[in-house]
This record gives sequence, structure tokens and C-alpha cells, in this order.
Amino acid sequence: MTFLPKWLTFLKGKEVVIANAIIAILTIGGQQLFSFFTFSCPCHVGQNLIYGLAFLGVPALILLIVGYALNNQTWRLVMGKSSHFERESSSNWLLKYKLLCFVLCSITGRALVAPVTWLAVTLINGSYYICAVSEYVPVHYYGAAPNVTASERSRILATFPCGQLVPPELSRARDEVILLLRYQSQVAGWLLIAVVVITVFLSYCLASCFSPLSFLHFRYWNSYVDNEQELFDEATEQHSRLYAMQNVRKFFGFVPGSENVKEIRIPSLREWQAISGLAFLKRVDKEHYDYSLLHDWALKERASGKDHSVITFILLPMKSEGDNEN
Repeated sequence: MTFLPKWLTFLKGKEVVIANAIIAILTIGGQQLFSFFTFSCPCHVGQNLIYGLAFLGVPALILLIVGYALNNQTWRLVMGKSSHFERESSSNWLLKYKLLCFVLCSITGRALVAPVTWLAVTLINGSYYICAVSEYVPVHYYGAAPNVTASERSRILATFPCGQLVPPELSRARDEVILLLRYQSQVAGWLLIAVVVITVFLSYCLASCFSPLSFLHFRYWNSYVDNEQELFDEATEQHSRLYAMQNVRKFFGFVPGSENVKEIRIPSLREWQAISGLAFLKRVDKEHYDYSLLHDWALKERASGKDHSVITFILLPMKSEGDNEN
């Protein structure tokens, strides 16, 4: 029974590492499925390189953009910054830009997990690389097709990724070329992994060396930030709900879920039109915004101080079928 709590204690504070590991595993699985169902080298001169590089680079680029988009820090970094920097004095710009670079590097590091994993797995697999560069291999080392023109040799080399298109007399040369290209691709994949691992390790070491906090103080800071964000989210949900209840009650005269409702309000046609339509974030003054049309209507009604008539009614208890029979 004590085994699970120990594991939970060990994993606490390692959410980023666990999330990156999950992203890497999902990327590996997706790459295998993607290669199995969609990849088919055209084995044609001029098309192999474009096709191979497209399958190698485009998914990595998409994963990088998705990594940026799914990170909340990205939107916290960019939203509303134009007006924010206008209010900053020039003396604080240098500090602001240093913080901006630090946060941007952190966001980029997390966003690179999926694309780097994609590139490393595809290079280790070798299929995309073989398709892309097969027609550029110096095949004269293998004695294949020595008496043909350069264009014909490129056409023959382009068919090497597709074994069924290679003439029987070139099968051995084709196998040797495929082995060479797979060797190059896998070495490049493992070098990429090694460079990334070393870079990440050195980055963490340098960040720790220049950190003003001690190890335990840093753990406390991380715990505080997590708890603050959790409590802030809870307070945001409750505050926005209570504020919305005030506006809904202003319009209908009661709040949904209320018990023993005795009064309701009948909105007029003008009021229905005022809260209908497309809602845009509207700036009221230098410090406040209208979040919706209903919010805008409620603020105007409070400012005008109008008294609205309500309908008061009494809820009578429902009679049961037995009472009706009697």
C-alpha cells in the first residue's frame, strides 16, 4: 500500500519530464503509423529528393508549430504585449528583453521535443533518407552501369528504393547502396540524439549554476508557482461565475438553480436585441472591458438606475393523482 505513494512522491515535480516523455512516445508511434500507411517513394528522378525531404521536414515543422501553439506560456508571452511595452520606460527594456529571451528559449525547448523526436526516429529508420538521396550516390564505386550516361545512371539510381524496379544484374549494387545510405541515415540520427541530449544537459547545468536560488529554495519556488496557478484558476472560475450570475439575474430577475423563485423579469424586445448578435471585446475605459453584449447591457442598466417591473408569482404545490381521485 505504501509503494504507490512513494512513486507519487518521486514523480511530483517531474511533470515536465513526464510530459516530454509522453510526447516523444506518441511521436514515435505516430511516425511508425505514418510511414506504414502513407510513405511510398516515387522512385523517379527529381521527385525522390522532394518527396523524401517533404516527409522528413514538413511533419517536423508542423509538430514545432503545434508545440508552440499548445504551450500556454506562448500566449502569455505575446498577448497584450504591444500596449504593455508602450507603458514601460526605456530603462526597463533591457531587463524585459532578457526575460523575454529566457522565456522564449524555455518555450522553444519544450516545442522541439516532438520535431526532434520525429527527425531522430525517421533518420534511424532510414527509409526517407534512402528515398531522398538515392540518385546522388556515387555508384561507380560498385561497378554498376559503367557504360551509361549520367542521366541514365541517375534514373537507375532513383529506382533503387523500389527493389522490384531494379534490373537483376544490379541487385547486388542496389543492396550495397541501400546499406550505405541506411548507415549514413542512422549515424545522423544517433548524432542528432547525442547533440540534443548534451545540449539539454549543459543548458540545465548552466541554468543551475547561475541560479540565485539554492536547490531546496528552487523546489519551494516551483511548488509555490504550481499552487498559486491552481488556486488562481479556481478563483477565476468562481469569480467569473459569480459575476456572470449578477448579469443574468439583472436580465431575467433570477439565477438558474435558485430555489423558491418568486419573481421573474420579462425582458423587452429592445433588450433582447441589445444582447443578441456578435459579441466583441469592447474597451470601456483605460482599465475595464465589456466581455459580452449582456455584460455591456447590464453595466448600462446599472448606470442608468432604471427600475424594471417584475412579475411576482406563487408556486402552488402539485397535486398527486391520489388527491385528484379523492
